[in-house]
Amino acid sequence: MPSGIWVLGFVSLLMDISSEMIHSLLPLFMVTTLGAGTVAVGIVEGLAESLALLVKIFSGVLSDYVGRRKPLVLFGYGLSALTKPLFALAPDIGSLLAARVLDRVGKGIRGAPRDALVADIAPPHLRGAAFGLRQSLDTVGAILGPLLAVGLMLLWSDDFRAVFWVAVIPGIMAVLLLLFGVQEPSTGRSSTGTNPITKTNLLQLKPAFWWVVGIGFLFTLARFSEAFLVLRAQQGGITLAFIPLVMVAMNVVYSASAYPFGRLSDRMRHGSLLTYGLVVLIAADLVLATTDHWGVVLGGVALWGIHMGMTQGLLATMVADTAPADLRGTAYGCFNLACGLAMLIASILAGYLWDRLGAAFTFYAGACFCGVTIIVLHCAPAGAQQPARSPA
Repeated sequence: MPSGIWVLGFVSLLMDISSEMIHSLLPLFMVTTLGAGTVAVGIVEGLAESLALLVKIFSGVLSDYVGRRKPLVLFGYGLSALTKPLFALAPDIGSLLAARVLDRVGKGIRGAPRDALVADIAPPHLRGAAFGLRQSLDTVGAILGPLLAVGLMLLWSDDFRAVFWVAVIPGIMAVLLLLFGVQEPSTGRSSTGTNPITKTNLLQLKPAFWWVVGIGFLFTLARFSEAFLVLRAQQGGITLAFIPLVMVAMNVVYSASAYPFGRLSDRMRHGSLLTYGLVVLIAADLVLATTDHWGVVLGGVALWGIHMGMTQGLLATMVADTAPADLRGTAYGCFNLACGLAMLIASILAGYLWDRLGAAFTFYAGACFCGVTIIVLHCAPAGAQQPARSPA
């Protein structure tokens, strides 16, 4: 595996530690320290996520326009790192909103060109493993961040701002590691500034790519926000202080499974592996719909983590395999935008179903969306499902 993939993985790990130390505590901080209501919490999160979605496609397009990935990736990580002190200093909800929006804009800027950079660095026969490795290390950060936050909160008697200041350190480390540890490969892309958003260039994104985007959209409708896993755990009577450990458990399974399934995606048909992942998600939905007993909920959460490990890196690999190399940034931007919009729709729909018909019906609906996605998978255009590749 190229060293640049490992470095990008550890950059993701460090930034996720920094971000999750803050994000895992942010709703509590807004309510208990800043005196915000739950409506304000929803506005902050909704505005931040919406802006991040809009930025994603433009960052991918811009990386294709200038012919380079690393400057945008560095700018995105740097912007997120610069927001960390703003959380600790925020005196009111308006200041916190500004910090949250800038943080998510930074994530939106870096996402598409970072994925394109992974695809550029990794040889084709290791691309699935490369995406799986980076995602595994990213998820390790998502595990360590909340655990570190809980430990520091216990140590410092619920001092939110002190924890936020500590979160600044891994954020700075991530930016420095990216700056000095990653060399962008020469891929022959022009840096003269050809606009990729033209009819001619967009036609280079063939039906196979748009089919992958459609699959990603449908799949994301089936996989609504993990916040509903937390709500299901709360219904099961898990002590409030231990509920975040449900997400830690899911991320442990996710992290452990992402790399091996990424390797497997280099050796079998993508459509087949994605179908198996959807079957696992159906199983998770059915388990979670059956009962809210804490032991059963943990089993459903574990299945949810396995399906994420099977499918997340795979979808990124499918985008890379169906998009021209000089338009990968644009391709990832379009893909991320579609999936982000689907996640917004799915979470709103899940919340509506939860309130109107109950938790069980929400998970049954997710299983139905999985079934629809499996059907569409069998309508793949030529070139969408790459055959197994042999190492060069």
